[in-house]
Amino acid sequence: MRTPEEFLQDGGFVLAADIDRQGMISTFLSEMDKGLRGEESSLRMIPAYVGVSGKIPSGAKAAVLDAGGTNFRSAVVSIPPSVEDRVNQPMPGSREEVGEDEFYQAFASELKRVAPKATVDRFGWCFSYNADVTPELDARLNCWTKGIKAPAIVGQYVGAELLRRMGGGSIAIVNDTVATLLAAKAVEGERTYSSYIGFILGTGTNTAYVERNSNITKLSGLDPAGSMIINAESGSFDKLERSKFDLAMDAKQMDPGHNPLEKMIAGGYLGAVGLEVYKAAAKEGMFSAKAAAAVGGLGTLETMDFDNFCAALRKEGRDNPLDAIFTDADDAKMARRLGIPVFERAAVLTAIHLAAFCIKSGAGADASAPIAINADGSTYYKTRAIRFAETVKRELDDMLVRRRNIHYEITAQVEDAPMVGAAIAAMLK
Repeated sequence: MRTPEEFLQDGGFVLAADIDRQGMISTFLSEMDKGLRGEESSLRMIPAYVGVSGKIPSGAKAAVLDAGGTNFRSAVVSIPPSVEDRVNQPMPGSREEVGEDEFYQAFASELKRVAPKATVDRFGWCFSYNADVTPELDARLNCWTKGIKAPAIVGQYVGAELLRRMGGGSIAIVNDTVATLLAAKAVEGERTYSSYIGFILGTGTNTAYVERNSNITKLSGLDPAGSMIINAESGSFDKLERSKFDLAMDAKQMDPGHNPLEKMIAGGYLGAVGLEVYKAAAKEGMFSAKAAAAVGGLGTLETMDFDNFCAALRKEGRDNPLDAIFTDADDAKMARRLGIPVFERAAVLTAIHLAAFCIKSGAGADASAPIAINADGSTYYKTRAIRFAETVKRELDDMLVRRRNIHYEITAQVEDAPMVGAAIAAMLK
């Protein structure tokens, strides 16, 4: 019988040890350059029209909204990071269809509640739906996701519409990844960073970094001496070698063919990849007959259950279907040897594309002024099958520090990073 590793390799799965790190970094950099030039690329490289220059005045407070799922939040955010007067409520349109007046009134009401407590005039809004950001930091909604039913809002500039109902004012709109990058400034204190990267790895993934305007040739009229944040939409990177397990998982998704990198590293998909591995292994006779039959009848596999099983961790109050299936010690050992490589590959791919963004930033040459990486998301911090964050750091140390003398620092996790970053966007002029 083949070993688990041989089985995976025969299915086109590239084990973590065999990934061509340097080659993939080069390919990632090439895709980034194409996207910045406006050429065909798997990376959209969306300009955020906000930079990172300037210090945040200590004690400053901003009125902030955060919308990106089926709930939205409002609060007063101060620097150093503190979130006060927070209110969570359902996103308009998440339960039933709403018209534009009802939609905007929900946000206007909350802004009017928190605005008197702010010390800066501009509002911050983390708006994490499919939208194009304008140079004025407004956002034109392209389409809804997360099941939001507010069709009248599609195509509108949501910032302008909201301010009209507020009777005027100024607003800065950013998405969650750009906000995560900006949140690193909230904890820098007297620390000097040469650049910043915002990285989200939870259910999905994305990366933002700071690029010199002179390299953003798809835009005209920019100050060549300046810089701005680029939202790369990095989960869509498609220059990857995908296994038959990845392809089988992808074919069952609502968006087959889209976001290949995201589907290899993010929590929304790792369990589904693991299930395809187990189903194929069951057909190959790698489990006992009883376990194979149970795997064949398993319809879905949550990443949390896949992760907990591979970590041999039983979560109190949660029944894990894999614990019930792999009751035999040999089956369990085989299943873990087949599953853990899925997480190891995800960690290496995570490090590779973070390394590419660090290199592209052109910063980090001085160890006293490293590149700040603000990472956010449950997959990055809470994966248990392997020491995920430690693996990423070990890989980055090799790819960046030892090989290229590029210095970086993964900053302390910033709580409520999207709200904090939106506040900073409102404070920076």
